[in-house]
Amino acid sequence: MVNKYMQTYLERIKAELLSRLGEFGQFCPVSLAESQELFDCSATDSLEFAAEFRGHYYKMSSQEKLNKFLENPELYVPPLAPHPLPSADMIPKRLTLSELKSRFPKCAELQGYCPVTYQDGNQRYEALVPGSINYALEYRNRIYICENKEKLQKFLRSPLKYWEQKLPHKLPPLREPILLTSLPLPGYLEQGIATSLIKAMNAVGCIKPKFPFLSIRRSALLYIALHLKAFNPKGSEYTRKKYKKKMEQFMESCELITYLGAKMTRKYKEPQFRAIDFDHKLKTFLSLRNIDPING
Repeated sequence: MVNKYMQTYLERIKAELLSRLGEFGQFCPVSLAESQELFDCSATDSLEFAAEFRGHYYKMSSQEKLNKFLENPELYVPPLAPHPLPSADMIPKRLTLSELKSRFPKCAELQGYCPVTYQDGNQRYEALVPGSINYALEYRNRIYICENKEKLQKFLRSPLKYWEQKLPHKLPPLREPILLTSLPLPGYLEQGIATSLIKAMNAVGCIKPKFPFLSIRRSALLYIALHLKAFNPKGSEYTRKKYKKKMEQFMESCELITYLGAKMTRKYKEPQFRAIDFDHKLKTFLSLRNIDPING
């Protein structure tokens, strides 16, 4: 009940903040004044860096910006603010894939090359890097495709720096994608799974797993297979969690050998003189004979 009231209270505070936002809306006035950066603070509902001044609320991008605003708020709001917030049609907007498709047949500027990479690379030939359609934006009725999320954020914050550029006369040749499956086996392994395989082999070399009633070689191969599944960057979160749990269970079974080897004695001991969980772990160990380590 307390949590419900607290949630309701926070929602009322946020609603009041939105209704009383100052001239800069969700954009940080300090970033705009100091570097003309359009730092959008709407991505978070946190009020940690919010301040009230002259009956209006302002959101800042960091504690440092908040401290500057609180020290001299008059410098960052009209009439002393050096830069007003641009009109809505002059603020860059990120495009989703469906929004990007709806702009057809409009083409991307710079023939799809990333404007941020090109500008930050001093407009050199080698700085012509194709953008990704997952990081598209629209500015001044033009479409731009950025290389990654970091470059996209840079454009959104400083569009005047990146929006108007011209390509050189000579452009890189078009890249034709090569299917990994068309490569010979060594090339496929190098380009496709080398990093993941090296991590798995390093892990198995450090842990040296030995599953009950299985050879060392088969135990190592099973551990590598589980590691590849558990840390597959292209796998779903559900699949990774599933195989991380299987890997933990696999290691628990491997640790039975070390535990029993340390606790077992040559002479018979009465149950009351044994370790509390010795009998349970011994029974678990014996039950693993002829059991599939992966599927149980």
